[in-house]
This record gives sequence, structure tokens and C-alpha cells, in this order.
Amino acid sequence: MKIALKKILYLIIMLFIISLISFLAISLAPNSFFASGELNPNITQEAIEQLKAVYGLDRPLYIQYFSWLWAILQLDFGISFSSGTLVKEEILSRLPITLALNITSMIFIFIISLYLGIKSAMSKNSFFDRFSTQLSLLSFAMPSFYLALIAILVFAVNLELLPIAGLSSVANDGSLNYYLDLVWHLIMPIFVIVFGGIGSLTLYIRSLVVEILKSDYIFFAKSRNLSKKQILRYYILPNLYPPVITLLGLSLPGIIGGSVILESIFSIDGMGLLFYKSALAHDYPVIMGILIIGAFLTLLGNILADLVLLKLNPNYNE
Repeated sequence: MKIALKKILYLIIMLFIISLISFLAISLAPNSFFASGELNPNITQEAIEQLKAVYGLDRPLYIQYFSWLWAILQLDFGISFSSGTLVKEEILSRLPITLALNITSMIFIFIISLYLGIKSAMSKNSFFDRFSTQLSLLSFAMPSFYLALIAILVFAVNLELLPIAGLSSVANDGSLNYYLDLVWHLIMPIFVIVFGGIGSLTLYIRSLVVEILKSDYIFFAKSRNLSKKQILRYYILPNLYPPVITLLGLSLPGIIGGSVILESIFSIDGMGLLFYKSALAHDYPVIMGILIIGAFLTLLGNILADLVLLKLNPNYNE
């Protein structure tokens, strides 16, 4: 309980610091949302000042910050400059598809990377090791946007096997046909995310397992004629838990911000595309809302990783 309270206090303090830095950075950014209106001769200065008063931008900066912070504590992210709707509603309407896309991709990335990394290390210098290493290097070096364009050209344009973009080609009537069509549209984005994510993780896991296999306890395990499955279960996997769980915790921020480019390419109306459009429009309330959620997920991921590691190993020094 004491550790949990310390983690919660750490979360609150860090969120406050991150929110302050983000708010100041956004406030000092050039070309505000009202810049286009100020250059429009048909809009009077009085109208612009009235709009700023509506959004509270006519008050001192510190008052703006604490008013915004108090609203955030009540889960009120303000009103979008562009659409005039509540930021919370815009985020919640797009959050499910981004979570489904990225969580599914993250699960595949960790499963495939664990398999490739462990098998490559345990069969070092074999054909499979060389193949998985080259595949990982290709994944690591391939930009996701370039792979997305190639996938669209090959599978959607030339072969006509998968849809080019969007989420569905049928009406959202809640039927099985709609969800199957949704999955069909998400195959290519998930493939691009997974292929782009397995490279570095596979090489990292392979290097960890190679070092584990050099340990004395592995030598004694082999001297006892233990099978590879037993060595994997009782010696390799337990030593892989800490770094893998830590990486899993650090991957949570990618659920929100990691799909900005791909959602734009595939026209998926999720959090990534919302952030991209908001950045272009200088829609600061939406940008700040997404930044705070991303910061919260980052800190929450670190805390959950520490708590899980502490549960697995009581002597873990957080």
C-alpha cells in the first residue's frame, strides 16, 4: 500500500510538471488559431477579441493555466476551436478504434518478437537465425509510411485483395457483417504496424537471450540434461520478464501517438488523425487533451510495470 501511494504521488507530481511545460510550450507557439482571422479583412478586431473572451484567452497566462488545470481535474478538456464541440466527446468518439488498432498490433508485436528472438538465440548461426536477423534489420530500417504506401500499391491497387483506406464499406448496423468488414479494413494497417515494430524488439530479445545462455546456471542446467523446453521455461523466460514487462509498459504511449502517420495514410478516423488535424489547425484544446492523455499513459505504464515486477520479484528495487 505504501508503494502504491508513492507511485500515485509520483504520478500527480509528474502530470503537473508535464501539464505546465506543455501549456507554456503551446502558449508560446507562433501562429495561433486566430491568426487567419486577424489577416482576414472581413473580420473585425472586436469580433476576434470577443472570440478570445469566449475561450478565456483574454486573461493572464497563469489564470488561463490554473483554470484549464481545474477543468482537467474534472475531466473537462474544453471546447475545440475548429468544431466547437467538447474535446472530451471528440476524443472518446475516436479512442475505441485507436485502442483496438494499437493494442491488437502490440500483442502481435510482442508474441512474434518473443518467438523470433528466443528461437534465433537458441539456434544461433543457423538458417533461421540469419533469416530472422535479416528480417529484423529490414523491419528496423523500413519507414512505416513507406511500407504503408507499398502495401497499398501491392495489396489494394495491383492485387485488389484489401481495401485502400477507411474503416468500413458497409453501414454500421451492429451486425456480424459490419464487424467482419471492419476487421478486413484493419488487416493492412495492423500488418504495417506489426512489421515495423518487431525489428528492434526481436534483436533486443535475441541479445538478451544470448547473454542468458552464457550464464553459469544455464551451463549447470545443461549438465543435468534438461531439455530445451525446460531450460526455456525455468531459466530463460523468468529472466526475460523484467525487460519485456518494462518495454510493455513503455509501449502504452504508442497506443495514442504512435499511429498519427498511419491513420492519416489509411484515413482511419482515430486519435492519431485527430491529433494531426488539430496540429494543422492549431486547435490547442484538442492538442493539450491528447498530450495529457499520452503523458498519463506513459506514467501509468511505468508504474504498472514497476508494480508487476515487484510482484514477480519482491526484491526488485523500484
